Amino acid sequence: MTHTLTLQSISPVTHDTHHLVFDKPEGFDFEPGQATDFALDKDGWREEKRPFTFVSLPEEETLQFVIKSYPEHDGVTEQIGQMKPGDRALIEDPWGAIEDKGDGIFIAGGAGVTPFIAILRKKLQEKGTLEGNTLVFSNQTEADIILKDEWEAMPGLAVVYTVTDQPESDLARGQVDAGFLKDLVDVKGDVVYVCGPDGMVEALPRELSKLGVPEGHIVTEDFD
Repeated sequence: MTHTLTLQSISPVTHDTHHLVFDKPEGFDFEPGQATDFALDKDGWREEKRPFTFVSLPEEETLQFVIKSYPEHDGVTEQIGQMKPGDRALIEDPWGAIEDKGDGIFIAGGAGVTPFIAILRKKLQEKGTLEGNTLVFSNQTEADIILKDEWEAMPGLAVVYTVTDQPESDLARGQVDAGFLKDLVDVKGDVVYVCGPDGMVEALPRELSKLGVPEGHIVTEDFD
């Protein structure tokens, strides 16, 4: 089913990422971590659907997204970054395999952090602490880190950053692989969530298996 949303507000999160707040259709529901197919409600763009994750919680009165724009693509995300209050978007029913399956390690690459925003906010709301959870967040540069202040303010959440394209940064720790993760993952107890660029999502389950993480403890998006 297609739902029409009206943009209430748009504000910058980083130099190329925006927080968008829309009205919420009556009766619309989703689980933290789920996404929707999103399109701009204007001529020439209605069939250009892209997947974006809800960052608001199901009980909130609005639907919210954090969306990174790629102007060099001359496409949907560039147009989204130029939206104004009153503009409309089209979304489909929610979908997604990333959901809260227990405490553990949340490994994100760039905008792949978005499914974890609602999951970690909901965990914090329910428990009052994120003790026992770690966010491993890889970006190209420090300027690309989404919601850095919020992560660091979440009680109990351990946060490990790495940047790949800024060698002078104190956060330059290289690629996230088995060597990077070996001292962070409790292979017997942790659920390991992975979301990011395709190459990262394909490679990390292999890296985690080297550490002995059971396949059933690895949560990634399922596009099949």
